[in-house]
Amino acid sequence: MQATYKKYILNFKRPSGTSRGVLTVKETWFIKIEDGDNFGYGECGILRGLSIDDRPDYEAKLKWACENIHLGKNELWEALIEFPSIQFGIEMAFQSLKNKNEFELFSSAFTKGEDAIAINGLIWMGEKDFMKSQIEDKLRSGFNCIKMKIGAIDFDTEIELLKYIRSQYSAEEIELRVDANGAFDPKNALEKLKRLSELKLHSIEQPIKQGNWEETAKLCAETPLPIALDEELIGVFDVTKKKTLLQTIQPQYLIFKPSLIGGFKGTQQWIDLAENNNIGWWNTSALESNIGLNAISQFTYEKNVTMPQGLGTGNLYTNNVESPLEVKNGQISYNPGLNWYFKF
Repeated sequence: MQATYKKYILNFKRPSGTSRGVLTVKETWFIKIEDGDNFGYGECGILRGLSIDDRPDYEAKLKWACENIHLGKNELWEALIEFPSIQFGIEMAFQSLKNKNEFELFSSAFTKGEDAIAINGLIWMGEKDFMKSQIEDKLRSGFNCIKMKIGAIDFDTEIELLKYIRSQYSAEEIELRVDANGAFDPKNALEKLKRLSELKLHSIEQPIKQGNWEETAKLCAETPLPIALDEELIGVFDVTKKKTLLQTIQPQYLIFKPSLIGGFKGTQQWIDLAENNNIGWWNTSALESNIGLNAISQFTYEKNVTMPQGLGTGNLYTNNVESPLEVKNGQISYNPGLNWYFKF
């Protein structure tokens, strides 16, 4: 058995804005495991400035993992605890190798093209007219759940955009989620949550910067709008600390990005804790290529989810891996009649 890797740069079709800045490219690394005539592929994708494993020795650790692939999935997962995206890429590659099918990691009605997963339509930050055009496009495309990134432009303008959606569609017709990416000041966060709640939103992701457990706990206790934690989970490796975090903050929802929290195994740990504490959750991609998005989608389908998931990022790039994944009418599906085009 041997493993190799290569770096790949994904190019955004157009600059995509968040409260942390504007994205034009996305780095990722593909892993290939070979065992005789069988192959397994995985993706290690980091988000610069956000991933806990965005560090100078990242590629050296990835090289080490490939050189020590003989240790196996479980031992490597433990050794890579501080590199969650590499954990995920290794898990992915081993799972596809195990199934002797490079891209069908978990066989199900989803991979057979018999069922689909409801997803949210993502609205990127930008000028008001640009955001409005995105909203109209998602509504025309059949989405009944829209997620809008907020916190980078004027708050009153963001409120105006949300009011525009609500003037067209009721809360029963369109579910609205917002993601602040930690942009709110704790001093006025509750006031902003009250204004947002008047628009009958589903939830807000990470209203204030991660690491402020006491402030976030206070917000979760007083908020009129359900709060979902996202960035807060990054870098929390120990299961005991995960339990402490949830018991301290007591959020209404959790959002899981496998590339940021330890792949399948790390995500399952969080899912089990969430369900044991009656906390709602959903999975989302971290802007991976279709290799990673495919793995997350198949894993998510196995969990019998009913809430819309954050898996609609496959059409962001000019040079994504061609795959059978399709987004139609607010759902992601897998069309077995289409082929993968992936050259390692």
